[in-house]
Amino acid sequence: MLDKVLKAFWKALTPDLVADETGQSASILDEAVTAALGGAGNVKSEQRVALTRIRVELADVSRMDPQALRAAGIPGILSLPGGLVHLVVGV
Repeated sequence: MLDKVLKAFWKALTPDLVADETGQSASILDEAVTAALGGAGNVKSEQRVALTRIRVELADVSRMDPQALRAAGIPGILSLPGGLVHLVVGV
């Protein structure tokens, strides 16, 4: 019971950071960003880690096109080892 109340509380405060339990796995990335990351098949996982940042795990980082990401409205890109990329989506 307390877990449900806490989850509802945090969902109200941070709606983008607490996942809905609807069972839907809709992408948080739009089509242009997904294409710039090398296509949907190259994106292994995506997770919003802050209101202004999305962590993406890629199968092949070399397929990512940083210029296309910037053209799609992503102002900042941070590439990390292991195929992880952090996308800054707002400031």
